[in-house]
Amino acid sequence: MTTTLESVRGLTVLITGAALGMGKIYAHKAVLEGAKRVILWDVNAENLEQAATELRTLAAGSTNETVIEPQLVDVSRASVVVQAAQEVLANGTPDVLINNAGIVRGKPFAEHTHQDIDLTLNINASAPMHITLEFLAAMSEGTQPRRIMNIASAAAFVSNPRMSVYAASKAAALGWSDTLRLELQASESNIAVTTVCPFYTTTGMFDGAKPARLTKLLSPEQVTDAAWKAMLKGTPILVIPKMTNAARALRGTLPTAAWDYLAENAFGVYSTMKAFKGRTP
Repeated sequence: MTTTLESVRGLTVLITGAALGMGKIYAHKAVLEGAKRVILWDVNAENLEQAATELRTLAAGSTNETVIEPQLVDVSRASVVVQAAQEVLANGTPDVLINNAGIVRGKPFAEHTHQDIDLTLNINASAPMHITLEFLAAMSEGTQPRRIMNIASAAAFVSNPRMSVYAASKAAALGWSDTLRLELQASESNIAVTTVCPFYTTTGMFDGAKPARLTKLLSPEQVTDAAWKAMLKGTPILVIPKMTNAARALRGTLPTAAWDYLAENAFGVYSTMKAFKGRTP
């Protein structure tokens, strides 16, 4: 039932993790395309206000009359998500939902705290589910094509030392997101779901991580440009760069010992997180 969207002009776009990095880039794209409302969810009040000010200036400098709506939301808490969603729905239904918020704790599993585990799973895996659940019924009404884009990771299908909990959270996000796509598709829904699985991106979140051999670190612009186009088109899954699909296929077909040897010695995958620093929590 869904069709390709040419743009988000005149639509309402909600983005989580919108104050920095790729979340803010998605918001820029929405403003430049003439979205009616751009709703920004983030947990950092200072960064959120700065992003809102920047986006209002961008909107004022164009012919668009985009309304920028910043909301201070801790997506790791389901009760907060429910309340924030009710406030959004009181003024209309999102046409595009981008579950972008995410964190990473890049260290051996034994060095994780219980708080590290809970926070990573809550933000990366549970939050998109709670958020989508709050908006799904309203977004399903009518025949207007709508979109849900969930940001997972290549770590969802390629294991890597120092990424155990992060990989688990993104595997959960991928499994849930693509299953949701199938359920909505079977019901001939007006909503298309896109799951984005990028490799390391130079947003600061993966500061210190090194690219595997034959790959490069992705720029935020590379990822957001490809993801935005995929979302508008309704592409089910976007893996970027495409070469990551080769690793995905090899991992699924080779014996584990053979894949481990290639990943470590040929591709250098298992060494990519050794110098990880990441963004300060």
